[in-house]
Amino acid sequence: MNRVIMVRLIAVVVLMLLFWLALRKPKVVPSRGQSIIELAVGYVRDEIVYDMLGERIGKKYLPYILTLFFGILFMNLTTAIPFLNISGNGLLGMPLVLALTTYVVFIYAGFREAGGLTFLRNALFPAGVPWPLYILLTPIELVNTFLVRPVSLALRLMLNLMVGHLLLVITFSATAFFVGLMNLWSVMGVFTLAGSFIMTLMELLVSVLQAYVFSLLTTSYIQLSVAKSH
Repeated sequence: MNRVIMVRLIAVVVLMLLFWLALRKPKVVPSRGQSIIELAVGYVRDEIVYDMLGERIGKKYLPYILTLFFGILFMNLTTAIPFLNISGNGLLGMPLVLALTTYVVFIYAGFREAGGLTFLRNALFPAGVPWPLYILLTPIELVNTFLVRPVSLALRLMLNLMVGHLLLVITFSATAFFVGLMNLWSVMGVFTLAGSFIMTLMELLVSVLQAYVFSLLTTSYIQLSVAKSH
């Protein structure tokens, strides 16, 4: 158990608690908490999953995409919460687990929905390409589909949150440094404090965007896998 593991556990517990409190007694006329949760779930369902996969296939993978979106979001938001001050996705472990899980899901979806041969043919031998080009194209598609996708998912999520965390550390540390000088340079602390506030808002925006991007890319990979033809 270390600080990052603790932050991840706290984020998951808070996420589960909020959903339980909002949905434990659902009503036809929803409460404020139920409305917020339903709007968030409805957005992910309609604008990401059903829009790309359709309702029939989308229903099968909706629970996973929702878990991804809200899990990543809550672990990202901890970077701006006092006394936590680090994202659960700011180190490689969790992004790698999420990326590898997505890797398994989109391969499973391809074999289940399109059939193994169709999935591999679409992934490695794109239609409409002159056959001699497959000598060059197929190895590239092999690396892209089965290596680049999970690696890029993990690195994109981790690096965005790690860089944001470092920027917050720099701005807040600079504020403490200048204020501690107790001389004319202390005025600089006002500017670095303003920078800290702006970077915190930016980090909150990045936290939401990265949850959206990861979920959107996962859905697009599933869509490519289940297609009967490309």
